[in-house]
Amino acid sequence: MEKIVAQSALDQKTYEICLEGGRIGAIQVSSLEDKPDFIFGPGFFDIQVNGYGGVDYNLLQSDYLNLGQISSALEKCGVTRHLPTIITNSKEAIGVLFGQLALLLESAPVYRESIPGFHLEGPFISPEDGPRGAHSKEFICAPNWEWFQFWQEKAGGMIKLITLSPEWEGSLRFIEKCVDAGITVSIGHTNAAHVQIKDAVKAGARLCTHLGNGAHGVLPRHPNYLWSQLAEKALHASIIADGFHLPKEVIQVFHQVKKEKILLVSDSVALAGMPAGDYDAPVGGKVTLSEKGKLHLQGNPNLLAGSAMNLLQGVNFLLRNKLTSIQEAWEMASVRPSQLLFPNSQAWNSLEKCDLLLVKQEENSELVPFKIFKNWKEVFPKRPSKS
Repeated sequence: MEKIVAQSALDQKTYEICLEGGRIGAIQVSSLEDKPDFIFGPGFFDIQVNGYGGVDYNLLQSDYLNLGQISSALEKCGVTRHLPTIITNSKEAIGVLFGQLALLLESAPVYRESIPGFHLEGPFISPEDGPRGAHSKEFICAPNWEWFQFWQEKAGGMIKLITLSPEWEGSLRFIEKCVDAGITVSIGHTNAAHVQIKDAVKAGARLCTHLGNGAHGVLPRHPNYLWSQLAEKALHASIIADGFHLPKEVIQVFHQVKKEKILLVSDSVALAGMPAGDYDAPVGGKVTLSEKGKLHLQGNPNLLAGSAMNLLQGVNFLLRNKLTSIQEAWEMASVRPSQLLFPNSQAWNSLEKCDLLLVKQEENSELVPFKIFKNWKEVFPKRPSKS
């Protein structure tokens, strides 16, 4: 039996993790007083993943099992669960994309363990340049409950989160129907007025999608939709902390305002996790992925072409820049998104039930995965099979 002494990222206590045959046998509080070499806590949960490692959830696959590569690649980075995110497209195309995701989940239990739901980002967002971001203007439209029901059927009932803009007529009734159906509603890619945002919150919207991005380059000093979302105490806020989408001082302000209601997302595209270089992307066309992880249009470093980070990189950005503590950064990447979307789940709230991530902290404060467990079975690094 192997014993690993590690400090909990969440309660700061020291524990002994007992391993036998690649499985955790027990986790118990340790009486050792020296600070341990390892830190552990719930696996990370990313609620906004468009793709990763060269595989895109928004492309029709010749074999839907290809999509399973994303879960495997993210797992090595400590992201043990995530929401595949389908963005604005035609009614038919969105249905097909959700359909192949549903087939993936039906193919093996391992995918259901990694994917507790889907995220629909659009097409009910702002058609305005700026807030629209990279979403195709051709397919942006007002909320349509019949369309959503069609997509939910194709998805096998697994759409758990939707990003929309409440600037459309009929938005409030649509939000209410989503809430009644147990779906979390997030405001994003929006050009909504202050009263429209307030009314959306009253109707049940609970989150801001990647706050500060999917917005105009220049806004009125006041009023504007960023102030309105920050002012709504009931709204949680997700942010992309890769050092490119938001300046450090903006993250500091968002953090000070939203406090325990701020959480991390990657919003990763398919080129995340790929080697640096020039690529021809389905969205953005010719793009460059820099050595530092910045994804931008070729020849124009000022125009981002999506996020190329994973959630662990977001946590490390916060720690490296001393924007928050390890405990809070870990909560932002695991417990908070879980409690928001799945408040009754034990997958992040119980040592006996949750996936576990065990890391070492480098001198520059960054965390490096050492071992990862799902259902208390070691999945990283892979144990050699017995011949």
